[in-house]
Amino acid sequence: MEAVRLLIAEGFVEARSGSGSYVRRRPQMQRLTRSWYTERSGGSPFRASMDAAGKPGTWETSSERAAMTPVVAGRLGSQPGDPAMRTRYTFLADEEPVMLSESWEPLALTQGTAVMLPEEGPHAGRGVVERMAVISQRISRVEEVVSARPALAAEAAKLGIRPGSLVLTIARTYHTDERPVETADIVIPSERYSLAYEIPVR
Repeated sequence: MEAVRLLIAEGFVEARSGSGSYVRRRPQMQRLTRSWYTERSGGSPFRASMDAAGKPGTWETSSERAAMTPVVAGRLGSQPGDPAMRTRYTFLADEEPVMLSESWEPLALTQGTAVMLPEEGPHAGRGVVERMAVISQRISRVEEVVSARPALAAEAAKLGIRPGSLVLTIARTYHTDERPVETADIVIPSERYSLAYEIPVR
């Protein structure tokens, strides 16, 4: 029984109540490509990535005003408690959850503009680079810090994975030459997806 419990904990076996223990089908590993932005890309980078993989990419979102946490404020060069627009995303491919994201944009920058709400208005659903260009903020670089950790219970429920399963995390921040303008925490189930970075050599 100890061996079975170990196999369950490591994700090789699943226990079904009243039925028994079964070898768990391992999902096919797929790539998520993180590509350097180009002016030709247009629209959502996630949708472009899914199109390249031959899958329809969609997402569910909710936005609200929120006070910046100390971590978020540190990334955005702001003060803890400063107002921001927080948007939570569940990204889907073929209607299956692919990844989660929680993004923050300082309201000191976007308040009262056409891009204050990322998923509403005339620029809804566009990438950060294109949306920020509308308010004369030219993105010059993007920083991504990749790590891994066990999934939280709420994340596991949204992604359809076991609590405690390993997830990849990306702390991403968009910068202009003057300041950071958006930051996000992205969560990806590592048993389903690997990250592939495409970086041009000039």
